[in-house]
Amino acid sequence: MDPTAQARQILAANSYLTLATADADGRPWSTPVWFAADDLHAFCWVSRPGARHSVNVVVRPTVAITIFDSTVPSSEATALYVEAEATEVEANHRRAVLAVYNERSTARGLPEWTEEKVTPPAQFRLYRAIASQVYVLDDHDQRVPVDKV
Repeated sequence: MDPTAQARQILAANSYLTLATADADGRPWSTPVWFAADDLHAFCWVSRPGARHSVNVVVRPTVAITIFDSTVPSSEATALYVEAEATEVEANHRRAVLAVYNERSTARGLPEWTEEKVTPPAQFRLYRAIASQVYVLDDHDQRVPVDKV
């Protein structure tokens, strides 16, 4: 399968990504987050700003993302790997990123998020990771770059 098509198929089939961050001292942390994606370019999620991964993004915005289906046998496993820069979404981009997030949320039967739910004094914030590199695995478990079109 074409790597870009494979990457899009993985995105469509999965609801959680594993977000890998590191703190100021370089200590790693990974956590699953429910996500939406703007194709293969950007990945967004909602988290509390005091969560360990959110604090880590503030001090070290370089992140890694993996999206995979852990329910399939290992012989059928596929995964999407992303290198990205993450940040809390700024006010001037919030509406557009929320539109991406809400499109997926409502399609999956979840409630819509508003700007009021992701700005102070609310307990959540909206985050986005912009991909610099995207990969899938080939038949020999080698990473193959994906065009982010």
